Amino acid sequence: MFRRLLLSLGCTIFLVGVLLSLVGLALPVGIYLCFTGAILALGVLFERRGYRPKVNRASGQWQETNERFIDPVSGHLIVVRYNPETGERDYVDTGVAE
Repeated sequence: MFRRLLLSLGCTIFLVGVLLSLVGLALPVGIYLCFTGAILALGVLFERRGYRPKVNRASGQWQETNERFIDPVSGHLIVVRYNPETGERDYVDTGVAE
């Protein structure tokens, strides 16, 4: 819900900047608002892309580690696997609620 609020705020700021720029009343302020709104909206849209890289589960010799934890969002048990060839770690949801 907070993401939607920030996205709509960024779009609104951007549109106000476009309107001010088109009317020509406050061109510097309009340009500033366009950039600010665009950065806010694009930041919200693309912020989740860098958290966890894609893991290629088909290649390598995956080994389960002794690491296990409960996901606070789903309440499921998460098992950590390790690929010694690449050093990648994978977090597998077992689907078992704890």
